[in-house]
Amino acid sequence: MAKKKFDTNPLDPTFPDRIREAETAALPKQDHETREFAPPSITEEQTRRFENQEFNNYQSPFSGQNVPANFRTAKLGEINDSKSRKVSKIGLPENILTALPYIPFYVGLIAGLIVLLLVPKSETKARFHAAQGLAAHIGIFIVTAILGIADNFVPFASSASNIFQIVTMVMLIIFAVKAFQGKPIHIEAVDDLTEWLEEKIKPQN
Repeated sequence: MAKKKFDTNPLDPTFPDRIREAETAALPKQDHETREFAPPSITEEQTRRFENQEFNNYQSPFSGQNVPANFRTAKLGEINDSKSRKVSKIGLPENILTALPYIPFYVGLIAGLIVLLLVPKSETKARFHAAQGLAAHIGIFIVTAILGIADNFVPFASSASNIFQIVTMVMLIIFAVKAFQGKPIHIEAVDDLTEWLEEKIKPQN
């Protein structure tokens, strides 16, 4: 017996007839009226234009009007503990040790050398100012020596040397005062020498 087109289920002999009927069957025609969706209900307020004052308030919401009455900014002097902090192995306040290397007349040179020899590596602030003060004194000494030699060959070199010594003395006094107050000091001209001195002069145990 030849196999028919849709005879794929031998257990259901009516399966091919049902498939043909389904192919030729047409859906019943139904008339339905087209309806439009109902308009959305108004749930939001009408958009309005901001006034200038309102716009500025939104642009910068923190205008200072909500600052508490007892609010105040912290001052650097209040958070500086260099006056009360003792440097290990010496026992002196940190602000004194950071100011000593800037004292003029080569007093700072000796003080900076002593601090570098006694203060441990963990005291980075005290050692930095000691190295920087020592480097500043060395630089001043070199420039003064050069001007002294030039005085034999160049007119007015002696006057230039005197002016240089006065200016550097004033600067060292200012640096010493700032270091005593715990303020940062950076002498960019002696950066390399400062780093070299701090690294090479190690504390003696």
